[in-house]
Amino acid sequence: MGVVLSLVALLPAGVAQAQGNGPGVRGARAAALSNASVAIGGDVWSMGNNVAGLGEVQRPTVGFYGENRYFSAGLNVAALNLALPVGRQPAATADAAAVMPGAEGGSNVPAPRPWARLGVVGLEAQRFGGQLYNETRVGLGYGYRFGQISLGARVDVLQVSIEGLGSRRVAMGTLGGQIEVLPRRLSFGAALYNISQTKLASYQDERVPTILKAGLAYRPGTQVLLLVEAEKDVERDANFKVGLEYRPVPVLAARLGLASLTEQASAGIGVLAGAFQIDYAATFQQALGFSQHLSVSKAWGKGQ
Repeated sequence: MGVVLSLVALLPAGVAQAQGNGPGVRGARAAALSNASVAIGGDVWSMGNNVAGLGEVQRPTVGFYGENRYFSAGLNVAALNLALPVGRQPAATADAAAVMPGAEGGSNVPAPRPWARLGVVGLEAQRFGGQLYNETRVGLGYGYRFGQISLGARVDVLQVSIEGLGSRRVAMGTLGGQIEVLPRRLSFGAALYNISQTKLASYQDERVPTILKAGLAYRPGTQVLLLVEAEKDVERDANFKVGLEYRPVPVLAARLGLASLTEQASAGIGVLAGAFQIDYAATFQQALGFSQHLSVSKAWGKGQ
């Protein structure tokens, strides 16, 4: 059943690149950074951006993400994510040697990082498309942090449906890893989506894309985060992405991003309001126009 190939042939190239059974974008923060997100973690959207980043989540968190692509209802994306830390890390074993540079008064202060002792479980439900064509996925993931290294894995069930042509359901796996090369300064992340090269249809050996992402996150100071990332679909050219996040105060962030292959520019803001994190992003592709992204997440309970 070559249903996906039939659809992709009808879609603009930028749309096909952006979804086409691929990992997509999770959260408006990542969208504002042109999805240069493989090296950042610690939020509920790590479930989709790099499952290894789940290991840094310290409180149960639920999040909703919505995307309106090119003002077309048939290209909408909606996702519901949940991150659940398992087990409490005793304070005495926290990494008390870690320090946060640039603290008030110019001195370093202890910055213990009490990761969940038994790791973090993530759940996701996502839908892309409309009545004519849609993709629905349900994912289960797990991330674990030990020392300066985070590892994660997830399993997805993906269903692709085209009105009048039927549906196909397949399973696939994803692996991710992150490491703090320089604590609180430089991190490296990598993820491999669809490690099994799952076949979607026998016609022309149609498969779900297999995508490798790798990137760096660098903090020159406490207010600035710089991101670079390369993304390679085994059947497409590489996509190079850069992102900048600036936090004038801890509760407010401004973001910019660029992506080479999709020729996309992005910008957005983020606001922390108590237990709620609210992010908005707008992206622009010259041939296709604007897309809007909104995500809201809420954490509850005390940190680990």
